[in-house]
Amino acid sequence: MNVKRSLSLAGHRTSLALEPEFWTAAERLAERRGQSLAAFVLDIDRTRGNRNLASAVRVAVLAHLTAPASLPERASS
Repeated sequence: MNVKRSLSLAGHRTSLALEPEFWTAAERLAERRGQSLAAFVLDIDRTRGNRNLASAVRVAVLAHLTAPASLPERASS
């Protein structure tokens, strides 16, 4: 089930509904970047193009998690 949160992005209030796992991952990414959650989402909002904001946040989280530096190294065979 999605969890809806309200954020203020560049002075405008908006609501965003994401699965709890995506909220957790977004919060961790924001913390690693030294940003508030709202600042992290605002960065995504500014570059999302035509994609809706919830989808853009999911894609950003997924992109980070699947980036080579984020994946655990495989043991060589």
